[in-house]
Amino acid sequence: MSQPSAPTPGSTPRPAASDAVDSGNPWAGGGTLFAGFLLLVDGVLGVIKGVAGIATNDVYAAVNDYVFKFNVTTWGWIHLILGVVLIFVGWGILKGATWARAVGIALASLNLIANFMWLPYTPIWAIVTIAIDVFIIWALCTDRSEPVV
Repeated sequence: MSQPSAPTPGSTPRPAASDAVDSGNPWAGGGTLFAGFLLLVDGVLGVIKGVAGIATNDVYAAVNDYVFKFNVTTWGWIHLILGVVLIFVGWGILKGATWARAVGIALASLNLIANFMWLPYTPIWAIVTIAIDVFIIWALCTDRSEPVV
C-alpha cells in the first residue's frame, strides 16, 4: 500500500475534481467572444440600414397597413442610433468590460424587437439580424466564466 504524499513546502495543493468551479459551457465561452464580434457587425449593419433610411425614402418600400407606422426616416434614425450603441457595446465585450455583458443582452433584445417591427420593410435582412441577436443573447446569458478586468 502506498500512502498519499504530502505536498512540497511552498506549493499549493490542487483541488479535487469535485471542488472545481463550474466554468459553464465551453461553447458559450467562445460564443461570448463571437457575440462581441457579432455585436460589432450588427451595429455596422444597423448604421447602414439607418443611413439608407435617412438618405432617401426610395430605398425601402413603404408599408401602408402596418401596425407600427413610422416614417422610413424615423426608422433610419432608430437603426442608426441602435447601430452606433451596439458598436460600442461590442467593443466593450471584446475588451472584457464587465458592464458590457448586461448592456449587450439588453441592447440585443431591443434590437431584436426593433427588427421584428422592421420585418415588413426588409424581411430577409430583418430575419438575419433577429437570428444574430438571438445568438448574442444566448452566448452572453450562458457564459459563466469571469470576464477579464
